[in-house]
Amino acid sequence: MGGVNVRKSAFGPVAFDLVAAAVAALLFAAAAVVGVAVYDEETLFLAWPPMFARWEPHTGPGTPCALIVAGLTVLYGPPLARRLPWRWVPLAAAGASLAWIWSLALIDGWRPGIYGTLAYGHEYLTVMDRIGGVHDFLRTFTDHIPTDAPERWPAHVAGHPPGATLTFVALDRIGLSGGGWATTFCITVAASAAAAVLVTVRAVAGEEMARRAAPFMVPAPAAVWLGVSADAWFTAVAAWALALLALAATRSVRAPRGAAFGSGLLFGLLLYLSYGLVLMGIVGLAVLFLARSWRPLPWLLLGIAPWVVAFTAGGFWWFDGYFTLVDRYHAGAGGYRPYEYFVWANLAVQVASVGLATAAGLRRAALRPWNAPLTVLVGSALCAMLVADVSGMSKAETERIWLPFALWLLPAAALLPERHARWWLTAQAVLAFSVNSLWMTRW
Repeated sequence: MGGVNVRKSAFGPVAFDLVAAAVAALLFAAAAVVGVAVYDEETLFLAWPPMFARWEPHTGPGTPCALIVAGLTVLYGPPLARRLPWRWVPLAAAGASLAWIWSLALIDGWRPGIYGTLAYGHEYLTVMDRIGGVHDFLRTFTDHIPTDAPERWPAHVAGHPPGATLTFVALDRIGLSGGGWATTFCITVAASAAAAVLVTVRAVAGEEMARRAAPFMVPAPAAVWLGVSADAWFTAVAAWALALLALAATRSVRAPRGAAFGSGLLFGLLLYLSYGLVLMGIVGLAVLFLARSWRPLPWLLLGIAPWVVAFTAGGFWWFDGYFTLVDRYHAGAGGYRPYEYFVWANLAVQVASVGLATAAGLRRAALRPWNAPLTVLVGSALCAMLVADVSGMSKAETERIWLPFALWLLPAAALLPERHARWWLTAQAVLAFSVNSLWMTRW
């Protein structure tokens, strides 16, 4: 009788993990069915709701590469994460993530999947010829945001502070012009975000939890949108800002003040890359809470200050840009897309980004004490995501726009039983491969 009870108690949590994964899949399916049955493409501005994608099964040069990378990750990821010296674990995760993102991107082929992605009509590279001096660009930037403005900016240029566009201007000016270089830059920095997350998890939740999370940072379905979008660049900046903050707050480095100042520099840059990423401050507060230290704050603010001074002195005032964008947003697709659908469909589409393993891991995180380190960390990212959701300023395309938040949900999979890690990694890889092979996601 006792043996039976032990088996039941051991099976119970696993069964609930599968239920959580099934519920997540059903939520995505419900969003797809309602999106097609209740609304039309002209209302949602989506060809295949809730994703910004179109159904187009395809293969490409990245197809066999993706299968190989996925297989190696599933087979060798967990044991390597356990046995490698710690200093190699983040590097290995970043390297494997780099291979995975490139492989998935190349399923779409070189020109549509790599070269042309950031050179599309609404993207940043289309305005390179319009930008002369940086001061004139900053001074007149807000003037070209409104829908009825003469020579208005394309959607993605107008939809972000000028720092996003200046990133690609800088690449262009140093000779790395064109879609190929822009893509290479975005994918490379995006892959490094896996290392940043692991550094943070180790600092606030311990090395064991970081090692268990490491394999799940590689085959994440989010890689579909990390290769390629400018949001991949934003994701990396946010991840390293938090990693440096965690190292400073826990005094895990020799120069904690320098780390805090570096974190501030990255947070300051983030303010001028994407308006919505001011919400990453919620995750930053969670890191400080876990470290039980507010000492980095003065140095953090000192690092943010130069960006505010430089952009303001150059002629761009952040709040003017943001509120002008809000007007354009409501005058365009954002004003027509139904809030009552996207307020939950935005969350449903995250299933395609974070995967079923993360859904099961979040279930386990919810059952832990509210102040358990990993619960606080992933919970803060989820909170930031929910605030963005209810704001109404995120309707559709959140599988890409919310990448900086979604990345911090992935470590929840570290709470899953180690003996089942390979099965969950397989589920993650299969989902990512399927999404990239069955749909043209545009990003």
